[in-house]
Amino acid sequence: MKTDKVAILIKKAALEFDKMANPSLDKFGISSAQYKVMKYIYNEYEDGVRLVDLEKYFSMTHPTAIGLVNNLEKSGYVEYKNNPNNARSRYIYPTKKALKKKEELDKVGEMLEDEMTKNLSKKEREELIDLLVKMLGVDNG
Repeated sequence: MKTDKVAILIKKAALEFDKMANPSLDKFGISSAQYKVMKYIYNEYEDGVRLVDLEKYFSMTHPTAIGLVNNLEKSGYVEYKNNPNNARSRYIYPTKKALKKKEELDKVGEMLEDEMTKNLSKKEREELIDLLVKMLGVDNG
């Protein structure tokens, strides 16, 4: 069945990514959703990552964010540390284990990205990114 509905195609692409990613991530003991959270944490932890940051960035609910981070904590990938300026706030940091696996996870991410976009030219891939950023109204700077 042919579809011209953007939302359906985006959802199908996301499901396809998850289906492809999960077997590649099994050896790390994390899911594709946890992988995406780890990518964010790797890129942002020096400035401090809070649950609310994850919720906002990924447009996810508080219970979903807590579940993902708690599972990453149980797997030894992240740890919470108290905010020295606000006792009610905690930051999420990658553990030594996670930092050791960062390069490997980056390679898996690149492989997955290449696989997802293998039917696109470099220009089409850049255009797709630009269109999705514009559609979502996010800053991609």
